[in-house]
Amino acid sequence: MRGLVIAASLALLLSGAPVFAQTQTPPAQPKPAQQPPAQIMPPPAPQPPAPFPQGAKIGFVNFQRVVGESADGKASSAKIQALNKKKQDEGTQKAQQLKANQDKLQASGGVMSDAARTQLEKEIERQQVEAQRFQQDAQAELNELQQELQADFIKKVTPILQQVATERGLYALFNAQEAGFAWVDPGLDLTNEVIKKLDAVAKPTASPKP
Repeated sequence: MRGLVIAASLALLLSGAPVFAQTQTPPAQPKPAQQPPAQIMPPPAPQPPAPFPQGAKIGFVNFQRVVGESADGKASSAKIQALNKKKQDEGTQKAQQLKANQDKLQASGGVMSDAARTQLEKEIERQQVEAQRFQQDAQAELNELQQELQADFIKKVTPILQQVATERGLYALFNAQEAGFAWVDPGLDLTNEVIKKLDAVAKPTASPKP
C-alpha cells in the first residue's frame, strides 16, 4: 500500500509536458495618470519549522513534496520531460510532412496523372498509419520509463521512511495527501527530514585522495 501511495504521487509529478495556449496581443490602452510609486514591503521572513512534539508516536509525510523537491524526484521528472519533448518534436515533424502531402494533393491532385495521384494518396495513407502507430509507441515508451522511475524511487525512499520512523520511535507514518486530517500539529510533518536523508543517500561519495 505504501508503494502504491508513493507511486501515485510520483505519477502526478511525472506527467506530460504542459501545453501552452497561444495568447493574443491585447489592444493598446491609454496610459493611466501617473500614480505615486507604491511602497514595496519586504517579504515576510520564513518561519522555522515547528518542533516535533515530544513523545509523539505518529508523523506524516507530504510525498508530493518529496518527489518535487528531492534530487531523485527532480532527476526523474527531467528524464520524463526530456523524452516527452523528444517524442513531441518527432511527432510534429511527421505531422508537418503529412500536411505537406495533403496540401499538395488538394492543390494539384486535379492536374496529376492517375499514377502520380494514386501514388501520393498511398503515401498519405501510409503516413497516417505511421503517425498513429508512432503516437501509440511513444506513449508506451513514456509509460515504461515512468514505471521504471517510480519503481526505482520507491526502492530508494522506502528504507528512508523506515529509518525516520525507527529513529523517532513512531507507530505510524501517514501520507499527508491520503490521511484526510481535519487538523494536525505541523510539528508532525517529517517531509523535510525525509528529503534531507534521501538527498544525502543520492549524493555520490567523494573518492579518497591518493
